[in-house]
Amino acid sequence: MKFGTVAIIGRPNVGKSTLLNRLLEQKIAIVSDKPQTTRTRILGVVHVPGAQIALLDTPGLHKPQHLLNRRMVRTTVDVLDEADIVYVLMDTTSTPGPGDLLVLDHVKGAVRKRSRPIILVLNKVDLVNKLKLLPVMETYARLFEWTDVVPVSAETGDNVDRLLSVTVAHLSEGDAAYDADTVTDQSMRTLAAEMIREKILLQTYEEVPYSVAVEIDEFVEEGKLARISATVLVERESHKAIVIGKHGERLKAVGTDARRDMEQIFGMKVFLQLWVKVRESWREDEHALMELGY
Repeated sequence: MKFGTVAIIGRPNVGKSTLLNRLLEQKIAIVSDKPQTTRTRILGVVHVPGAQIALLDTPGLHKPQHLLNRRMVRTTVDVLDEADIVYVLMDTTSTPGPGDLLVLDHVKGAVRKRSRPIILVLNKVDLVNKLKLLPVMETYARLFEWTDVVPVSAETGDNVDRLLSVTVAHLSEGDAAYDADTVTDQSMRTLAAEMIREKILLQTYEEVPYSVAVEIDEFVEEGKLARISATVLVERESHKAIVIGKHGERLKAVGTDARRDMEQIFGMKVFLQLWVKVRESWREDEHALMELGY
């Protein structure tokens, strides 16, 4: 039996959570086109014949502006330091930029502390003309002495089977750390909060998505029914009005879409109530961040 932990790191918006969901063949991490969608470390356990891989999705590495963001970056750095193997995700639709170089600096620092396989995962190959792909891959490959370079599409699943086989080859012999039916350590409460936040991210723009958090006030299971009450926190009254929408239409749409996802993932009917409250500067409030699990 082989076992190991794999950190999935990269700048914001390169497809880390999409890759995690693809490798697990189910959705446990929310996804949006907004940077910094992932705020915490998310465990996903892949079970393959003769091996178990503990994947650790992380917040995108960036220069933090708030206490929340500083905690996010610290989470990623801690996971990077602890992992047995590292996936460094980079986006083939663009050439290396400052964000990628910042990630690389963190990787070099981690390797200096302890050598381990560093796999360059070049994502979004489905969006690049094959004639243009090779020069882009060569540019990224020259940045570092990668253990392996694997081009994939997390969106379509192209070549992720090769990524898994490459990963298993680098795992050490060891007992499985999780039961055979374990997929994640995310609780149903956490998943519910994240699904609500995802729907808000998809429907809002500019500063609003970054100033939103979701707190589950009540989660009660009654047979095949889950009764969930949640509060959406924002930092300004103007943000509250945006999240609620005209005649409450946006909040209603958020609730409907989130409930559908919950029912599919939880395998039960869901009754969902949503409220919106203003909590000024919660992203700088240590107590609030602890309450919210950040």
